[in-house]
Amino acid sequence: MSMDRQAKAVVCREWGQPVQVETITVEGPKRDEITIKVGACGVCHSDHSATTGKIPYPAPLVLGHEAAGVVVEVGEGVSAFQEGDHVVSSFISMCGKCRQCVRGRPVLCDQARKAMINLPDGTVRTRGADGEPLNVFGACGVMAQYATLHVDNCVKVDPSIPMQNAALVSCAVMTGVGAVFNTAKVEPGSRTAVFGIGGVGLNVVQGCATAGAEMVVAVDTNEGKLAMAREFGATHTINLSEVDDATKAIRKLTGGVDYAFECVGAGTVVEQAYKTLGRGGTAVVVGVSEPKDKTSITTLSLPADERVLRGSWLGSARPVYDFPRILGLYKAGRIKLDELVTRTYTIDEAPQAFDDMLAGKNARGVIVFD
Repeated sequence: MSMDRQAKAVVCREWGQPVQVETITVEGPKRDEITIKVGACGVCHSDHSATTGKIPYPAPLVLGHEAAGVVVEVGEGVSAFQEGDHVVSSFISMCGKCRQCVRGRPVLCDQARKAMINLPDGTVRTRGADGEPLNVFGACGVMAQYATLHVDNCVKVDPSIPMQNAALVSCAVMTGVGAVFNTAKVEPGSRTAVFGIGGVGLNVVQGCATAGAEMVVAVDTNEGKLAMAREFGATHTINLSEVDDATKAIRKLTGGVDYAFECVGAGTVVEQAYKTLGRGGTAVVVGVSEPKDKTSITTLSLPADERVLRGSWLGSARPVYDFPRILGLYKAGRIKLDELVTRTYTIDEAPQAFDDMLAGKNARGVIVFD
């Protein structure tokens, strides 16, 4: 018989209000589900966007989608996981059966599109103090001491990797590095530009460097973030507050880039990134914008210059394959994870973690649980 657990969790009660740390009830797993004891959870800008309505998930909502933990209970029918396994969460629920999954695009799984605030069966295993159901971010809700997830939202990983590092692969690292490896397929010798050096943009930078890009131009308004970009492989940096026209500055520097990555989530920045492209270049939109945000480009440049404008969702991930692959690169010293974690927090310090993220103080802040 499955077991209910009391857990501290970070909850959004109302859009526009600060996050709250509450004690919730996490129900045990049902069929094809597992309960994990969360070891670490990254504080992602997408979590904040859910508290403002930019990502319009309905409140009340248990936040968190970027986590690592240990399996403490398995539900009926579960054979791929057992107690003691180390796993990372995936906000992409991969059914393996829909058209997108079978054509090799599990990041676009039909089930994942439906299970954004609950588990794939349409219910949740999280309840507040008064017993009311609590929605869960991306079918995960892992900014909590315990979480019950469907097996399609979990990937087994090497237990030797520290949880605060492993957690980052499930969003920031996968989104950034995957945009380079999977979406753009950057070739050695390419010239690249990265707009927005937050947790994701920093991983785009190191992805470009790892792929062998000749030039990696990091663009931001925060000099501290640009300094971090140089540590992660940027060959050049441009502070937007110090130039009149970043697009012209980048084109003068590079002659037009082969790949430009937008990691902010703003239509105007997408336009800037697109304008930096040379002939045959590709602009990859990684940032999550508001639903009504729009981008304007010169239509003739698409056929005349054979430019490409495309999106990247979680780095076009195949989580079961890509998460362990990236962690393997980390163990081989090819991908930086230790350096991404600039500060850790207790769950009671979660409000401060969000404030620090918005102030641009961290490459990644991570909540670490006992």
